[in-house]
Amino acid sequence: EVHLWESGGDLVQPGGSLNLSCAASGLTFSQNDMIWVRQAPGKEIEWVAQIRLSGETYYLGTKGRFTIARDDAENILYLQMRELKSEDTAMYYCATLANWKQPEGQGTQVTVSS
Repeated sequence: EVHLWESGGDLVQPGGSLNLSCAASGLTFSQNDMIWVRQAPGKEIEWVAQIRLSGETYYLGTKGRFTIARDDAENILYLQMRELKSEDTAMYYCATLANWKQPEGQGTQVTVSS
């Protein structure tokens, strides 16, 4: 059974930074393309950043502010976020790329507000 535990979310002021982590178990982490997605209240889930097995990374509207990374030895996925904006407010989830529309973890709340 796959378990994904996201952490690191918090209330932060605009322009601030946060580092999210996702600990994975129950899957061969090193053999999965991974992704961070987010869902704001009343909105559809959207992907934020992907990291492939090759190490290639992709961003949707957050390039330059967000950085995704992975530690295959520890089965941890990271998302470094800086220059946060109010529109970044959402519940953030990690997922395998194949299941990005149905993330399995509880998520971690990021709220950007003054």
